[in-house]
Amino acid sequence: MSTLRFFAIKETLNRKPVIINDEKRRSELFGQNVYDSKKMRQTLTRDAFESVTNAIEKGSKIDRAIADQIASAMKDWALSKGVTHYTHWFQPLTGATAEKHDAFFETIENNNAIEKFGGSQLVQQEPDASSFPNGGIRNTFEARGYTAWDPTSPAFIYGTTLCIPTVFVAYTGEALDYKTPLLRALQTVDNAAVAVCKYFDKNVKKVNASLGWEQEYFLIDSALVSSRPDIQLTGRTLLGHASAKGQQLDDHYFGTIPNRAMSYMRDLETECMLLGIPVKTRHNEVAPNQFELAPIFEEANLAVDHNALLMDVMDKVAERHNFKVLFHEKPFKGINGSGKHNNWSLSTDTGINLLSPGKTPMSNLQFLTFFINTIKAVNDNEELLRAAIASASNDHRLGANEAPPAIISVFIGEQLTKVLNELENVTSGKLSPQEKTDLKLNVVGKIPEILLDNTDRNRTSPFAFTGNKFEFRAVGSKANCANPMTVLNTIVAKQLMEFKIEVDALIDKKDLKKDEAIFNILREYIKQSKRILFEGNGYGEAWEKEAKKRGLTNNKSTPEALKVKVSKKTIALYEGLGIMNAVETQARYEIEMEQYIMRLQIEGRVLGDLARNHIVPTAVKYQNILIENVKGLKTIYNDNFKKVAKAQLVLIEDISSHIDKINDLVTKMTQSRKKANAIEDINDKAAAYCNTINPMLETIRYHCDKLELLVDDELWPLTKYRELLFTT
Repeated sequence: MSTLRFFAIKETLNRKPVIINDEKRRSELFGQNVYDSKKMRQTLTRDAFESVTNAIEKGSKIDRAIADQIASAMKDWALSKGVTHYTHWFQPLTGATAEKHDAFFETIENNNAIEKFGGSQLVQQEPDASSFPNGGIRNTFEARGYTAWDPTSPAFIYGTTLCIPTVFVAYTGEALDYKTPLLRALQTVDNAAVAVCKYFDKNVKKVNASLGWEQEYFLIDSALVSSRPDIQLTGRTLLGHASAKGQQLDDHYFGTIPNRAMSYMRDLETECMLLGIPVKTRHNEVAPNQFELAPIFEEANLAVDHNALLMDVMDKVAERHNFKVLFHEKPFKGINGSGKHNNWSLSTDTGINLLSPGKTPMSNLQFLTFFINTIKAVNDNEELLRAAIASASNDHRLGANEAPPAIISVFIGEQLTKVLNELENVTSGKLSPQEKTDLKLNVVGKIPEILLDNTDRNRTSPFAFTGNKFEFRAVGSKANCANPMTVLNTIVAKQLMEFKIEVDALIDKKDLKKDEAIFNILREYIKQSKRILFEGNGYGEAWEKEAKKRGLTNNKSTPEALKVKVSKKTIALYEGLGIMNAVETQARYEIEMEQYIMRLQIEGRVLGDLARNHIVPTAVKYQNILIENVKGLKTIYNDNFKKVAKAQLVLIEDISSHIDKINDLVTKMTQSRKKANAIEDINDKAAAYCNTINPMLETIRYHCDKLELLVDDELWPLTKYRELLFTT
């Protein structure tokens, strides 16, 4: 066993759980480090508090004098908790969070000093934006970018720093982050949904999109990770033969949580409580050393911020427990990867979940309206929804018989399918009294009973209705939730707007009553959206063939999937609703394509280094041992040595074969990479990496993994799967 691998395993085995002192109830800890509405009410004047409340609920601007009051109160609260610095906390298009810390400390005359923080520092800052991805929005020398306070997401304290959630925009005004388009999409779906809600309840003034994410992840001992350059540099294992025991016994799923992992979880949950992240559920996932945590649902913008913050906190807490958190969607070949299910719904300010039926036929008709419109939105924009979850890492997971396929479809269950089939047969135009009675009593009226018993799930579906929400299951575990949430809320908003126009037109032109017009439009939507509904096995080849007949796209790779982001339809959608202009849309496409290329480029370099400088030398060393053994046997047995050394000779030959192929493939891969790097067109470059270089990674891995089975375990330089997954 290599020295590094030996000491990594030895150190891991000596780990003991960190003792966590749980003196307070979670409810007492919750939100202590968050400058929430309760603390604002206690520390702000009435005018300042009302101004912030109006900004949150109505989007109104905050007067500069009021901003100074808020900043002063926020500073005093932060200083009382030992804070020394503040930062504008934002989410650039790197996929990570960003922050630049400034001290409250300032010098004044006569060599004195004070703590200072005013409205100007709260509302806006100007960080150096030259190195953040911009997709050609501005030149590198035009470094100015601005962060602007988002009052809808409360400031929080982490460590000794006051973190202020902000948007991040270029000097010219274009969004350079994930939050800005999301906020625009949430405002748009709010307006569109309120307009439709007025058909059913005139008192509705606001509709909030809610999000509940389910974060899956792996916990690997940090010493073991240090012995794996591939995990350190790419987040996943680029080589490694499967362990004899993996997840096939299903003994890890929902099993007893290991002591060290439990200590980590308890520490993490304490940090989350202080930060106001309402984590509630924890459990073992399917694969060894894989886990999941999930929160109580929140308003979508806040939920996105909390998930981005959570991943930062998970990394920092893991360091204290000598763990490394792996968020990669497929860190280990042959066992389940990780996702981040996005559970989405819409709720009114009157306390109604629009995707949950009520007690009356009219409230159930409201449910059907939003339910069917969401299905229609997905049907009309399935390719864009697929693009929202595209990445080099998620490509390994989608369709891998553990996660949803790359084909977007909607699962609603057998009972709701029957309801839609009955609605499809509604008479066009005015309804007879008998039809109205049958619809209200036998179809619409029975929906609550149907949902009560409709507990079936289809884990192969990428977009499933699960009782009172839709679950977008195809989102990757390390993705920023803002991307899929921006798309989903945008397409639903657009669909609701079109629905309102069509219903109003029927009422005006054909003199139909409101509910008759709604039934007529919903009937047509059901007919138009039938292709997207699928209840069967999404993993099977039969579904691929069926989906093709239905006209559904099957974009298996990121370069294929992303192209729709710059289509005329998509640009018109975003520009028409004010979500993003053409420049912002094109920039995001280029950034995501560049990230795809760079990730494969890094993986190619890392694997080439591992194969040439770790695997091949180790194989040669073992081969030399075998050769010396054969020489000794020849000395003893003379001409009969071939019979005695048969196994050794076969091993020597097999090792030589794999070494030759590895060296040849690494050379070809390097040449292909250089050739691809010379391509100027980003689409052609991404295609070259996808179709030429990516398959080489798998072939090189195959031969390296075969050598792992042939070479003496004592010599093998890299920590193996059985150690990574079962040593904690």
